[in-house]
Amino acid sequence: MALTDYNPFTKREEFTQRNLLAYKILTIVSWLVLVIFGAIYTFQKPTDCSKHQHCHTIWGQNNHNPSGFSVNSVLTSIYWVVVLIFQAHYVRFLWSAEKDYVTSAANVGSHFILHNLLTFGFIMLWVRGYFWQGELLLIVNLFNLTALYFGHSATPLIIHAPIVSAPLAWNYVAILWNGAAMVGHDRTHLPARIVANIFIWGILMLGAFFLAVFKDYTMGLELALLALSLALGQLATKVVAFQWIFAFVIAAILFVLSLGVAAPKLFGADRSARHEGAIVSEDRERAPLLDDRQ
Repeated sequence: MALTDYNPFTKREEFTQRNLLAYKILTIVSWLVLVIFGAIYTFQKPTDCSKHQHCHTIWGQNNHNPSGFSVNSVLTSIYWVVVLIFQAHYVRFLWSAEKDYVTSAANVGSHFILHNLLTFGFIMLWVRGYFWQGELLLIVNLFNLTALYFGHSATPLIIHAPIVSAPLAWNYVAILWNGAAMVGHDRTHLPARIVANIFIWGILMLGAFFLAVFKDYTMGLELALLALSLALGQLATKVVAFQWIFAFVIAAILFVLSLGVAAPKLFGADRSARHEGAIVSEDRERAPLLDDRQ
C-alpha cells in the first residue's frame, strides 16, 4: 500500500464504509465537544483556576484584556452560531445518497476534525489566560485550514462556506485578537495603537486576495462581518481612535467587493464560464468551487 493510503489528509476519489464510519463518529464527537465547551465558557468561567490565573468567560476575557483587536461579543457570537448550525447541516452529507457529496464531505473531514480539536484547545487556554499557548494552536490551525482551502477546490458551496472559508476567516482574526492579548499592552499605549492600526489592514489584504484571485465572495463577506464586529468592539472601548474607523472602512470595502463578485455567480451571469461540478478554470485547480449545489 502507498504511504498516501495512511494519510488522513490525502484527497481520495472514494472511501470505504469503515473510513466513512470513522469520519461520521469523529466529526460528530469533535463538533459536539467544541459546541458544548464553547457554550459552557460563554456563560461560565473555569472553576479550576488558581489565584494567580486570570480566568474569565470567553467574552469576559475579551473585556478584561481590551486591545486594538477586541471584538463585539454579540456579533461574533451570532457569526459562530450561524456557522455551527451550517456545520451541523454539513454532517448530514456523510450520509448522503449522492456519492459526490459523500466524497466531498469525507475529503474535508480530517481537516474539520482537527480544526474542532484545535479550536476547543484554544478556548480552554483563552479562558484561563494562556495566550502564548493559545496563539500556537491558532497558528497550527491556520496551516491546517490553509491546506484545507487550497487542497480541496471542488467543494460545493454548502460545504465550502461553513467548513472551509468561515473557520479560516475567523482563525486569522483570532490570531490578531489573541495576539494582542498575548502581548499584554493596553490599547491606550501609543505603540500598541500604532501596531494595531497597521495590522488591521491585513484583514482587507486577505479578503481582497481571495476575492481577486479565487473570486471567493464567502471569504470576503465573512471577513467583512468580522471587521464590523471589530469596529463595534473598538467603538465601545475607545471612541477617539482610528482603529474603529479603519475597521468600518475595511468592512464596507470588503462588503461592496464581495457583492460585486457574488452577483454574477448568484444570478447566473457567470454560468457560461463553468458547468456544475467543474472548477472555475481548468488550469487553476486551487480555486474553490462556489456553485450553489443544494
